Amino acid sequence: MTAEYKVHGDVAVITMNNPPVNGLGHATRLGIAEGVDKANADPAVKAIVITGAGKAFSGGADIKEFGSPKALAEPNLLSVISTVENSAKPVVAAVHSVAMGGGLELALGCHYRIAAPGTNVALPEVKLGLIPGAGGTVRLPRALGVEVALNMIVSGEPVKSEMLAQLPGQKLFDKMASSPESLAEEALAYARSVADARPLPRVRDLPAKHPLGDAYFQFARNMVKGMAKNLPAPAKCVDTVENATKMKFDDALAQERVEFMALMLTPESRALRHLFMAERAASKIPDVPEDTPKRDIKKVGVIGAGTMGGGITMNFLSAGIPVTMLETKQEALDRGVATIRKNYEAQVKKGKLKQDKYEQRMGLLKTTLAYDDLKDADLIIEAVFEEMGVKQKVFEQLDAVAKPGAILASNTSTLDVNKIASFTKRPQDVVGMHFFSPANVMKLLEVVRGDKTAKDVLATVMAIAKAIKKTAVVSGVCDGFIGNRMIEQYSRQAGFLLDEGATPQQVDKAIEKFGFAMGPFRMGDLAGNDIGWAIRKRRATERADMKYSKTADKLCELGRFGQKTGAGWYDYQEGKRDAIPSKLVEEMIAAHRKELGITPRKISDEEIVQRLVFALVNEGSHILEDKIAARASDIDMVYITGYGFPFHRGGPMLYADQVGLYNVAQAMKRFQKNPNDDAKFWEPAPLLARLAAEGKTFN
Repeated sequence: MTAEYKVHGDVAVITMNNPPVNGLGHATRLGIAEGVDKANADPAVKAIVITGAGKAFSGGADIKEFGSPKALAEPNLLSVISTVENSAKPVVAAVHSVAMGGGLELALGCHYRIAAPGTNVALPEVKLGLIPGAGGTVRLPRALGVEVALNMIVSGEPVKSEMLAQLPGQKLFDKMASSPESLAEEALAYARSVADARPLPRVRDLPAKHPLGDAYFQFARNMVKGMAKNLPAPAKCVDTVENATKMKFDDALAQERVEFMALMLTPESRALRHLFMAERAASKIPDVPEDTPKRDIKKVGVIGAGTMGGGITMNFLSAGIPVTMLETKQEALDRGVATIRKNYEAQVKKGKLKQDKYEQRMGLLKTTLAYDDLKDADLIIEAVFEEMGVKQKVFEQLDAVAKPGAILASNTSTLDVNKIASFTKRPQDVVGMHFFSPANVMKLLEVVRGDKTAKDVLATVMAIAKAIKKTAVVSGVCDGFIGNRMIEQYSRQAGFLLDEGATPQQVDKAIEKFGFAMGPFRMGDLAGNDIGWAIRKRRATERADMKYSKTADKLCELGRFGQKTGAGWYDYQEGKRDAIPSKLVEEMIAAHRKELGITPRKISDEEIVQRLVFALVNEGSHILEDKIAARASDIDMVYITGYGFPFHRGGPMLYADQVGLYNVAQAMKRFQKNPNDDAKFWEPAPLLARLAAEGKTFN
């Protein structure tokens, strides 16, 4: 049983014990309900305490049961809360560490609540595309007041127990324990002090009203619409809290359940729940056990003080890890340090970083022009120019100075990590750590596993990624790894669309309306069109069969590299980032079409979106088949955290699942018939074709 029952004199204590966060799985729910019944049947027991073992009171639903029949099996959480609320003897919730989701709803169903300081209190269901489903929207407004409750429910963010306890008129916590350590004793004493109090207080009997009524809820709706235009759950949070102020308690509770069940079936909630599970799955490497010993990372070396090197350095400084940054010239070092300072000072100015913390971080940074100064580093990351000859020189020098057991990492975005490892006598210590720009902001870290990369190196890098607050996804070695290998197909399609009659702004607008943060042409202008140009030149010798639109090369021949040159696919005014459609570019594209003998046609937004997104899906299928990615959800994590794929759609592979793989394969066969496209590419990948034929999905 995952809920333990013990009697301490005249108080029964029910302790949820379902690590890691005492999720309210079926066995735990059953244990609580049976414990309350048992205590009520025992004449020696005068009061009941419900608490959680270990590091949580309860974090809510048990994610191990997500989507399984057990999640809905009786007693469901509503039934358990009803049993608690209707207990003839007082029930005291002793909350500590974490009281979230169903855990907080359970506490709200108890007659009294005592909290340890430092408890994180939240209803985070909105982050899974849901609303609280066991009374949270109906009880929390009664316990904390409508405004505070609605803010917590709509944001899903945790608030500390001591902050909530200080709110005037709050009824959430009847008492604050003096410390987490004394909570158990204080809860027993408190339960004894209320053992004879009658009638028993219930949150459901408290009023829920807002002085401005309709006007307040209209204001809340407008705010939510602006913040979460693609997600239905936040607006439903407002509706259900409003119901709590207008309907009888039981009617509002029943309506909350109806809305909760309806949201469970939405593609948006499926996407957010998928990403929640995907993030956890990405950190697990099938053949690297979780108890694999990790190497100690106390000092880091970074080679290169440019945009990438500086951003990578900031990640470690912010995590309190000392960094030695190496460059070949003093002025490059000075520029790099100045940029790091500027970035931190901007945070200080906005009040996001305290001055003393800023100084502390800068105090962890050393700079050098000598490789010898990296001899004590436990992890060294190179962020130098993306050219194999340059990488070779760096790794040969590192091999000569780095201490035994130091991890040598390359920030390469496309080059062969096995070849880079071969420049050293210790290929087992070499790994790819591909950060995304700006490296101090972007969450994604592609961890590239070479053929000889040691398991403890992988385990260490995954752990360090967590320490610097990155989402790490493991990739095998291939050109472009997961993200850039796929984006190349997406970019090729964007080029073909121009050849056939679309404009850069039409393509960008269509995919941005679909939900991408930025279309391919605005993205090219931001990253620098010369980067893709260099890749295409390399492709011309390595893969002459790869077909591209020539428009991007023609653009670069005009020196239009993007925002950094003030002109790319769009025109830019000095000091501004607004993309202004360019007459010159339109004329260049039209002239190119003429050269090819293509008559422009009207292309629908739907075709644009399908060709761009399904190009990602088909290449993603090949990547799974080639065992470059371990699972489809890893690809989705890469695209959500690194490439601006719309969050509410859950990533390209889940989006394909939701459209239906049969429909995706049919669309690809249509695209194969287009004479101006690459018919060979649109042959559905064998994995995709097989899953479509069997009526299965990637995830």
